[in-house]
Amino acid sequence: MILPIRLIIGLGNPGPEYETTRHNAGFWLADHIADDLKAGFSLEKGFSAMVAKARFEGEAVILAKPMTYMNRSGQAAGAIMRFYKLVPEQVLVLHDELDLLPGQVKIKQGGGHAGHNGLRDIQAAFSSPAFWRLRLGIGHPRSLGLAQQVAAFVLNPPRREELEKIEGVIDRCRAVVPALLRGDFRQATNQLHEGNRD
Repeated sequence: MILPIRLIIGLGNPGPEYETTRHNAGFWLADHIADDLKAGFSLEKGFSAMVAKARFEGEAVILAKPMTYMNRSGQAAGAIMRFYKLVPEQVLVLHDELDLLPGQVKIKQGGGHAGHNGLRDIQAAFSSPAFWRLRLGIGHPRSLGLAQQVAAFVLNPPRREELEKIEGVIDRCRAVVPALLRGDFRQATNQLHEGNRD
């Protein structure tokens, strides 16, 4: 049985110094989805997260941005999932992806964490890799011809042309959220991946 998404978790680092960095792409998308669902984030200290509560076609949808730094994202994600009595298959994690170029996006369920510390921590907290991931391409310093180390790359803002492509991807992701909230993963996947060929 396919379960629709009921918890959307955007990954990033808290604090103004990280706001515009590549690693915060998940936060950027979460903010837009909350706007689209006419929901506002507020700090819920018990979860160590900014949480927004929305309704979609009569069903409750929770959005969260962990405020624990990326490598401790599982603390908030696990607490929220258990509190709302959800299972990993109902969770969508929004995160930056080094293996995809800016302008590309992929959705998948399960799999490894590919060294992404936020995903690694969530997988441990859920005791399961079965959650969905929306992978927002930010590129890799090598694929973009930069000499930076990965750690410095993700903690710096994207260049203007990269940012424009990432913003385009965020708009494409927003367009498929209704399908994800209805559990229509095939439609969402086809629509998203089609745009990677443009």
